[in-house]
Amino acid sequence: MAITKWETRPIEGWKKAKELRLEHYKDVATAREQGKLLVTGGTEGFVTLASGLGDYAYFGGEPYGATIAADPPFAQECAEAAESRGFARDMCAYMRNYWGSMYLDRYYFGGPFPKADLSIQLHICDSHAKWYQLVSEHLGIPYFAIEAPARGFTIDDGTDERRLEFLMGQMHDCIEWMEKTTGRTYDDEKFIHAIRNEFLSNTLWSQICFLNKNIPAPLDQKSNFALYVISVLIRHKDASVEFYRALLDEVKDRVANQIAAVGNERARVLDDSQPPWYFLQIFRYLEAYGVVDVGSHYTFLLAGAFDLLEDGTWVPSKTPEERGMPLKTRDDAVRALAMWNLERPIFDGLLMPITRNQHMVALVKNWKADGVILHLNRGCEGLSQSSMETKLAMQEAGIPVCTYEGNMADKREFDERQVIDSIEAYLEGMGLNKLTAV
Repeated sequence: MAITKWETRPIEGWKKAKELRLEHYKDVATAREQGKLLVTGGTEGFVTLASGLGDYAYFGGEPYGATIAADPPFAQECAEAAESRGFARDMCAYMRNYWGSMYLDRYYFGGPFPKADLSIQLHICDSHAKWYQLVSEHLGIPYFAIEAPARGFTIDDGTDERRLEFLMGQMHDCIEWMEKTTGRTYDDEKFIHAIRNEFLSNTLWSQICFLNKNIPAPLDQKSNFALYVISVLIRHKDASVEFYRALLDEVKDRVANQIAAVGNERARVLDDSQPPWYFLQIFRYLEAYGVVDVGSHYTFLLAGAFDLLEDGTWVPSKTPEERGMPLKTRDDAVRALAMWNLERPIFDGLLMPITRNQHMVALVKNWKADGVILHLNRGCEGLSQSSMETKLAMQEAGIPVCTYEGNMADKREFDERQVIDSIEAYLEGMGLNKLTAV
């Protein structure tokens, strides 16, 4: 079988992404020295809501937990610090890493654990609201939890407006609470500017992911993990929009010139959720077989914004303003931000397994994938609750599927040899032979 050799080239945006990420964590550590507010909470929620208070840094729990996960010795110390206080090993692994870092009073990037001024959290997962309740109690900081509407976010039973109003009411309450808590006057213009950045960051990342439908794929999943996190961490900032605009231009150029992420690409796969952050080498094993992982439900939809059309086509979403929604008042901005989050398919797929299965089948078809690899991730019950149902859905759709057990942030739950054997057997079962050494 003749194998096409595509030209490869390092991704120029990777270095900038690394710089922005390190600048962000330095900003978190020095926020108080700079006279900024430090806000902590989950990054799947309303990172942008505090923007009307002025300069602030947002200390997001999940990406920080993932950062710790890439350093197994420190991650184990953090996990054991949480477990020694009675918390079960099967709880969210990101949460245990964050808590452990807090209990040890050790910030991964040096110095003591940053003490936030306040915490805001969207209660979307089984653990997330309790996560920051404990942080609030331990550090003695004010805390506001926003409850996500019941069921999934994409509802067709005529109750969309009531769910939207329910979420908007809590967001307005949170703004008033922040003003009272901090003594600062909320600036609506700063809020509107920040959510414009959020919408643009999300849609630009979606356009970048959309280009990965091309053969050869200009990006691979290992690179995606370094690139998508900017939208997760600082999507409200001008720097995020500038980064994704430059990256979009670069990826367009890679497509036009057939610059490949994997030079010997001959098969494509998708995965589903967070990887084992301490073993990203897993993607090198795929490359050795000429296989490129083009993305996932997680990287495409967590940091992006897509619409799934009736014909099964995924397309990047238009921003609220592009759809004709005004952004002139605080209420306009709250409505747009609430609607944006309610429509994000990542949450619908998280809460409604049937919908997630539909998403996965559509992703395979859209991104021309030959198979799917599912991580049975013990570290995230939210994203793993329906993994075996997804496996059945893939099989029913005639899509080759492989599963492996692990934990995104706790290496004690990972058997490297068993995982490699499972994936290599899967690839060989697809008729692929190893082309290069890992």
